[in-house]
Amino acid sequence: MKINTIKITPIAIPDVPLANTKGVHGSVFLRAIIELKTDTGLVGLGETYGAKRTLTGLQKVGPTLKGLDPHNLRDLRMRVEKALPDGGGVNAPTALADHKAVDVVYSAFEIACLDLRGKEAGRPLYDLLGGAVRKTIPFGGYLFYKFAKQDCRFGPDILGEVMSPDTLVAEAKQFVAAYGFKSLKLKGGVLEPDLEIETMLKLHEAFPGHGLRIDPMGAWTVPTAMRVIDALKDKLEYLEDPVRGMDAMAELSAQTAMPLATNLVVVEFEQIIEAVKKDAVQIILSDHHYWRGATGAIHLGEMCRAAGLGVSMHSNSHLGISLAAMCHVAAATPNLTYDCDTHYPWYDKEIIKGGRFSFQNGTLQVPESPGLGVELDHEAVAELHDLYNAALVKDRDDTDEMLKYVPDYVRQVPRW
Repeated sequence: MKINTIKITPIAIPDVPLANTKGVHGSVFLRAIIELKTDTGLVGLGETYGAKRTLTGLQKVGPTLKGLDPHNLRDLRMRVEKALPDGGGVNAPTALADHKAVDVVYSAFEIACLDLRGKEAGRPLYDLLGGAVRKTIPFGGYLFYKFAKQDCRFGPDILGEVMSPDTLVAEAKQFVAAYGFKSLKLKGGVLEPDLEIETMLKLHEAFPGHGLRIDPMGAWTVPTAMRVIDALKDKLEYLEDPVRGMDAMAELSAQTAMPLATNLVVVEFEQIIEAVKKDAVQIILSDHHYWRGATGAIHLGEMCRAAGLGVSMHSNSHLGISLAAMCHVAAATPNLTYDCDTHYPWYDKEIIKGGRFSFQNGTLQVPESPGLGVELDHEAVAELHDLYNAALVKDRDDTDEMLKYVPDYVRQVPRW
C-alpha cells in the first residue's frame, strides 16, 4: 500500500465569542481536512488546525508523501522534517504557547496513515495503539464566559451573553441537561478573580457531585492563585495553568497540595523532564494534534505513568475526525485519569457521514469500524470550504477580535 494522492482542504466553521484571558473567539474557527489516497483505493482521513502556519506546513509536506508506505511512520517523520527544515511554530502571535510545525504537521498526517492501516487490517485504530482499556470515553462540559455575538453572517449565536457567575451557572445547567456531563471545566482568566471564585462556588452548589476545574490560562500571579486555591481547595479536581511559565508553576506548586495541570508549560517531551525536576505540575493534558500524533499521545501517557503524573486530555475547536481520534487515544491510554475536554457542543456543523456524535451521560462510545471509524461527508466539506473562502479569515487573533467587544482592551498576562 502506497500513498499516491494527497488532498488538503481548509475549512471554516461558525464560532461564537467565547472569552479567554488573551481575548475572544472570532466569527469562525479554522480547520484543515486531510485525505490520503492509496494505490489500493483506501482513503485515510485527518483533521488539524487550519490557520496559516499549519496550512502552509501541510501544503509543503503534502506533495512529498507520494509513494509513502503508511506503515512506515519513521519515513513519514523524516519527510516532514526534510520539507520543514526551519521548524518554527504554528500558533498565532497572541497564543500563550507554541507548537512545533514539524510536530503538528506530522501529527496530522500520522492520524491519516493510522486510519489507512486500520482500514487495511479491518481493525479499529485503538488496536494499532495497543488495544482499548475502555470503550466508553468520558468527557467534561467546557464552560466559557462569552459575549453576545455581534457578527452573525456566518452562523447564529449560542446562549447570548454569559458574563456573570449566575449566567455561567445557567449555561452549565443547559449543558448538563443536554449532554449529561459529570464534570465541568471553566475557562477562567476573564473576570476579576473574586467573581470567578464565586462562579466556581455556585457551580459546586449547583452540581455537588461533579468534578470541577478552572483554567485561567496564566492570568494570575502566584499570590492571586494561592488566594483562589484557599477559597476553592476542596472544590476542584485540579487547577489548570493558573500562572504563566514553568518557574511560576513550580513556585506555586511548592506552596500547595492542589494538583496543578498544564497544556501551556509542558507541550513537548523534553519539557516533561524539567517539570518533574521542578515539581511544577502534577497533571499533563494530552492532545494528539501536537504531541506527535496518536502514537506520541500514547507515549506521553507512558512517560506520565513512569513519572507519577496524571493525564487529562486537552481540546481545541474541532470536528468529528479529531473527536474520533481523541476517542481512540483515550481508549488506549491506561492512565487517563480525568474526563476529556471538548469544545464540541459549542457548534452544530459536522463533516462526517451520519452527522454529529451524540453524548450519552457525558460519554461517547469509541468508534468500532476499521481505522478511525468515520467517513467523510464531501458535501459538508465543500460547504465549509466555501465558507473559508467567503469569511476571508486566515489566522486566529483573539486579542484583535476582543477590540470589537471591548475597544480599550489591552492584553496582559498575568492580569491579576
